[in-house]
Amino acid sequence: MMTGKERIQTVLSHREADRIALDFGATSVTGIHVKKIAEFRRYYGLEDKPVKVIEPFQMLGEVDDELKNIWNVDVVGVGGRTDMFGHFQKDFVEMKMPWGQPVLLPQSFKMKEDNGNIYVFPQGDTRCAPTAIMPAGGYFFDAIERGRITEPDEALTIEDNLEEFALMSDDDLSYWKEALTKARASGRAVIANIGGSGLGDIALIPGLNLKNPKGIRTITDWYMSTVMREDFIREIFERQTDIALQNIDKINQIAGDCIDIIYICGTDLGTQDSQFCSAETLSTLYGQSYRKINERVHSHTSWKTFKHCCGAIEPLLETFIDLGFDIINPVQINAAGMDPKNLKEKYGDRISFWGGGIDTQRVLQTGTPKDVKNQVYQLCEIFGRGGGFVFNTVHNLQANVPPENAFALMDAICELRIKS
Repeated sequence: MMTGKERIQTVLSHREADRIALDFGATSVTGIHVKKIAEFRRYYGLEDKPVKVIEPFQMLGEVDDELKNIWNVDVVGVGGRTDMFGHFQKDFVEMKMPWGQPVLLPQSFKMKEDNGNIYVFPQGDTRCAPTAIMPAGGYFFDAIERGRITEPDEALTIEDNLEEFALMSDDDLSYWKEALTKARASGRAVIANIGGSGLGDIALIPGLNLKNPKGIRTITDWYMSTVMREDFIREIFERQTDIALQNIDKINQIAGDCIDIIYICGTDLGTQDSQFCSAETLSTLYGQSYRKINERVHSHTSWKTFKHCCGAIEPLLETFIDLGFDIINPVQINAAGMDPKNLKEKYGDRISFWGGGIDTQRVLQTGTPKDVKNQVYQLCEIFGRGGGFVFNTVHNLQANVPPENAFALMDAICELRIKS
């Protein structure tokens, strides 16, 4: 039987492994909500204990070793020292969420309640305006735009939109070396989110980790600027990429042999039925920077590059391949033009699909357990042929998925992998 590392390396080389490769919890876009993690632990008869939050913006829970071993996941993820809101990932303490679940969050994580809404603050500094809100009855946070919309003819400074991007310190590198070395010892493939290479990722634009974000920080302003200030945005990307390349080199020097996949970017360019930009704009606005990053990774390491992009992105896939990406996620199979058979036949020998294992919007949410199981088998048959596929849901497993469907999902993929 292959190890997780061997299995991932095999399928990413577009060869069939001994069974379908599996990821749950290795990235911020292939994770599981803390509420679901607790439900899974009870389902498997594990100790009922507070779940560690590994990504608080989306309230994703840690897939710990007990669950990793039950599911036999093939990948382990390593992220940075701080979370989306700028809290250092240390000194975890128990806190209770509005739906009554105890979870583990950094001691510096400060929340305030007002009329049922929960507010969180950048770097835990309650003297600042809150950076995100969990609405009453919600299960994750929404960004709060603290910047103002800029004027069309306003003189802007590149540095204001580079404040959160910096060269790694010695402390950062010590952290990465230790974390990556530990991950490599697991026998699973390692995916590293070094950060800094997310070009125009709208989740990052508001500067959630900054106490006083400056520059273009509202979503509307940013999208308008990609049209009205294209040269300015391109310069931001170029400067950001220069920093990212230096950090990639630093990580490669200290622990490059520990990494199998690098998470490059989570910028979404697709809607449910269209795209935010054309393939031409993808190439001209983002392309030079993406190409530099992919070329640096491929010429200096054995890593594969991972691109997250939701929506109806079939018209962009050829460009993503041309720019050098090895992996596309989440493979939103229910979006326009994202037919699994067509995707596999047209692109499956040139890019790997990481996700697309179940329709999370419809089948998983409103179908029956039988519907869930049938679709898991069907999609693994389509995507798994010839390699180039890592099973995961279409984006994160959410809090309000019916428990019986979530259990059916895991039972199905585990059964299928045993049979193969």
